[in-house]
Amino acid sequence: MSRSYFGTDGVRGTVGQPPMTPDFVLRLGYAAGKVLAGHAENPSVLIGKDTRISGYMIEAALEAGFSAAGVDVLLCGPLPTPGVAYLTRALRLNAGVVISASHNPYEDNGLKFFSGDGFKLADSIESEIERALDTPIGCNESKNLGRARRIDDAQGRYVEFCKSTFPNELDLKGLELVVDCAHGAAYHVAPHVFHELGAEVYSIGVSPDGLNINDHHGATKPQKLASEVRDRGADLGIALDGDGDRLVVVDPQGAIYDGDQLLYAIVKQRAGREKVAGVAGTLMTNLALEQAFGRMQVPFARSAVGDRYVLELMREKKWLLGGENSGHIICLDRHTTGDGIISALQVLCALRSTGQSLAELTADLRMFPQVLVNVKVPRGFDWKRHAAISQAQTEAERSMNGRGRVLLRPSGTEPVLRVMVEGEPRDAIESAAQSIAAAVSKAAGG
Repeated sequence: MSRSYFGTDGVRGTVGQPPMTPDFVLRLGYAAGKVLAGHAENPSVLIGKDTRISGYMIEAALEAGFSAAGVDVLLCGPLPTPGVAYLTRALRLNAGVVISASHNPYEDNGLKFFSGDGFKLADSIESEIERALDTPIGCNESKNLGRARRIDDAQGRYVEFCKSTFPNELDLKGLELVVDCAHGAAYHVAPHVFHELGAEVYSIGVSPDGLNINDHHGATKPQKLASEVRDRGADLGIALDGDGDRLVVVDPQGAIYDGDQLLYAIVKQRAGREKVAGVAGTLMTNLALEQAFGRMQVPFARSAVGDRYVLELMREKKWLLGGENSGHIICLDRHTTGDGIISALQVLCALRSTGQSLAELTADLRMFPQVLVNVKVPRGFDWKRHAAISQAQTEAERSMNGRGRVLLRPSGTEPVLRVMVEGEPRDAIESAAQSIAAAVSKAAGG
């Protein structure tokens, strides 16, 4: 069925505008609660959030909706998205909800749902919740209302879980790390993980004020981290996004490594000691990665863009490793979802195990240049119906003479059409991307 509210990563929007209004969140909590109540006896749910100021309002509305539907609520306060997934599973709860808009600015917020096993909520359950939203909100009688309580040790539990994913025979002693938490949900978690494993940690992006999440910090804006690493002469920089599920790494020279390069480092180290069944990427994964895995005789497959689709492909093929160039890296033998801290530990494990630097470990991965242009379009814009866009795409592909590829896709979280051109030489793909973007902009009304 066509869904009105759930996108590729839950429900998301600008706070104060539909659907991110307190009345809608109340209805969503009630609808989700009734669906959970239909699948379990005495259901309970965990609610976590990032550091946006709107999280307080949304948390209160969501809690009220669940309680009215008879669902018990556990509140853990600010905690990375993968931390909520872990605790939902560890505490044997029926579902987990994260109040976050990930890498978006503070004006936005959203809701992500996890099932009791720590995986993203199934499409069928999300669709069931959407149908329940059509039912007028009600309220259980007092004796059947849900109860609410806070978990005081959520951060400590998650820190210990992250540390448990790092090999016992290794440590981080002697390493100086700069850790950028984007003023987000990992600000009081990530520095402790790396410090307790032995690293000397200098933290930035750890002073959230409700308005500064992702503001010139974090995985989507790692330039400040690169400067800090160079200025301090640190061994490595680690950048997370606002909800802690993305990772970008910076080396001592200030070079920035994206999700494709980091996934390669993890796979290469593992392939040196065990058979890697296969690796999942997306339509955006750099062609160089696919070719490198081919040389290593490691099977590779692409999913639609979005970490939930990478995960679906991995589970279908029974593979343990996958990721996106945006920094979502999934290691299913470590966690049920993408986790920036755990991914960083896997990269550090690869470096410690091989004795190589990140530059040395990825030296044989020659990335193809990629140009990504985001073109604002009206919501629901169907670019495939415009002949001028198709013509611009065809002409761009012809101009590259088989030395590149073109991908057009709508964003799952904002009203833009993403135009990606990959190949060589750089000036050719930049020209191709701009010509397609101009056709899109014109077709969308300028």
